[in-house]
Amino acid sequence: MSSKTGGCLCNAVRYTLATAPDHVDYCHCSMCRKFGGPMGLEVQPGGIVWEGEDQIQTYASSEWAERGFCRTCGSSLFWRMTAEGPGQGMLSLNAGTLDDMSGLPLKTEIYIDHKPDGYAFAGQTTKMTEAEVMALFAAPDEGDSQ
Repeated sequence: MSSKTGGCLCNAVRYTLATAPDHVDYCHCSMCRKFGGPMGLEVQPGGIVWEGEDQIQTYASSEWAERGFCRTCGSSLFWRMTAEGPGQGMLSLNAGTLDDMSGLPLKTEIYIDHKPDGYAFAGQTTKMTEAEVMALFAAPDEGDSQ
């Protein structure tokens, strides 16, 4: 079974997951690539316990989400949905921060229409475009207005 613990490079921030992950996902959007955490795993609100949480700095990367990183070493930790609606509070934990990533297959690629030409992953994955992802998280009364 895969690891339920992880942390940043300097270990100022550590965490324990309520449930061990069974897969990872990959986001091809430019913000995830620039932030250095495009491979993630979904964690629902209440699904993670932090140690050293006071060492987490957040950055509002859009009107609807924030990104968290270690104040000391700068390690990318997560992306979190802040907007009201479906998914609020859900975070995508940077899978690279897990203590052990063994046995975690790549399941889904999102923002596939933003994938750089040189990226190619082995195996079959579910692929979603930006429009499909935005529709998934849109509030029922917003439709495709995002």
